Amino acid sequence: MAGEAEPEHVDVLIVGAGLSGIGAAWHLKHRCPGKSLLILESREAIGGTWDLFRYPGIRSDSDMYTLGYVFRPWTHGKAIADGPVILDYIRDTSREGGIDPHIRLSHRVASASWCSAEARWTVEGERSDTGAKVRFTCSWLHICSGYYDYAEGHRPEFPDAADFAGRIVHPQFWPDGLDHAGKRIVVIGSGATAVTLVPALAKTAAQVTMLQRSPTYIVSLPSTDPIATALRRLLPAKLASRLVRAKNVALQMIFYQLARRRPGRTRDKIIDLIRQELGPDRDVERHFAPSYRPWDQRLCLVPDSDLFAAIRDGRASVVTDEIERFTPSGIKLLSGAELPADLIVTATGLKVKLLGDIAVSIDGSPTDFATKLSYKGMMFSDVPNLSYAFGYTNASWTLKADLTAAYLCRLLRHMDRRGARSAVPRWGPGVEETPFVDFTSGYIQRAAHLLPKQGSKRPWRLHQNYLLDLLTLRFGKVDDEEMELS
Repeated sequence: MAGEAEPEHVDVLIVGAGLSGIGAAWHLKHRCPGKSLLILESREAIGGTWDLFRYPGIRSDSDMYTLGYVFRPWTHGKAIADGPVILDYIRDTSREGGIDPHIRLSHRVASASWCSAEARWTVEGERSDTGAKVRFTCSWLHICSGYYDYAEGHRPEFPDAADFAGRIVHPQFWPDGLDHAGKRIVVIGSGATAVTLVPALAKTAAQVTMLQRSPTYIVSLPSTDPIATALRRLLPAKLASRLVRAKNVALQMIFYQLARRRPGRTRDKIIDLIRQELGPDRDVERHFAPSYRPWDQRLCLVPDSDLFAAIRDGRASVVTDEIERFTPSGIKLLSGAELPADLIVTATGLKVKLLGDIAVSIDGSPTDFATKLSYKGMMFSDVPNLSYAFGYTNASWTLKADLTAAYLCRLLRHMDRRGARSAVPRWGPGVEETPFVDFTSGYIQRAAHLLPKQGSKRPWRLHQNYLLDLLTLRFGKVDDEEMELS
């Protein structure tokens, strides 16, 4: 358009300034120092999930020795860390790594269009603070916007919810200053958010009830790692953290493999540990024994048995039932019982949104990612110069995000050596589609029709195994048969 200013161009444009985006920027600055980069963040602050969620008790659901960055080992005392401490860790990493000047806050990306003739993306969006339109171009686009909708959580339609005289809150949008002291609270849900909220609310509430339709596997771990504490007394903090990270990665892999190969034995052991926590008078089989196998859905982690302690003390309880309807004074259950409540918290999950809901087109044709195969868990078939960060479902998110960012740097350096401007994975014959994530969790199943697929063999197969990904992404070939460079 005549008179329109040329868009700002960078070599790599990152979408999202959360845990993955800041980590990717660090890798690029240190592994590809000649590349220009920019991070566009839709919110007014960096931190992603850890800046968005403000509900009581917010904390990591993985140990921080593996959720922390490989290049900046976790040195704090607590392995299961509180949300504000994690947010400080991300912000400190950005500031100390010289990443802050590369971040544009309040920049919401709406579309990205690829032009093969120019071998570049045109990224368009708007300033969420002013409404002004923005446009950038880049040679490579790396999406670190997470996997869920920041603007909307999953909240089922509950019959007669408008009749409830108290307040209904979704954890994703926890109001500042909400006074829950002395109140009767029902938390609907049984996932990671629910098991975090219940003991935190129970500290001051009159009574907290976790209302679940079905149980979830719950495992207790110490909030501090005794081995890490001992090693820090003997070794420099960073070396100690690296050793603990390696130990925890190995334990995660061993536990996952054991659970998948011997699900019955693993289930029994988890349930026995809960019985030891709650005593013989609790109906553990009804409230804590899921019908699915361990790791068909993600396990919930509670630090220092805080959930079980709240139940033992009578400050919290668990009810397994289904909702018939809301009433003015609480919730009527299908069993006929009624739960009185002053506050209802709908910890009913996330709404999956792939790639931040960016409208992607290639040479003028819209791209439907549900028809694509995931390549090495970081690119898509027939989509050039675009990568994304998607962590593990059975381990810490950052383990995979770190590997992905480091591999991206390898690929970019390889392209420079070859004089290539475009890299696109090609889906060849003999590779069959399988689901993107082998998980039965509700938030995954609700979005299955939107997600890409994985393939039946490498490099289209998602390992969900850190060691295999380490061998593939850090030491494997970059220029394989499926990668077309031009």
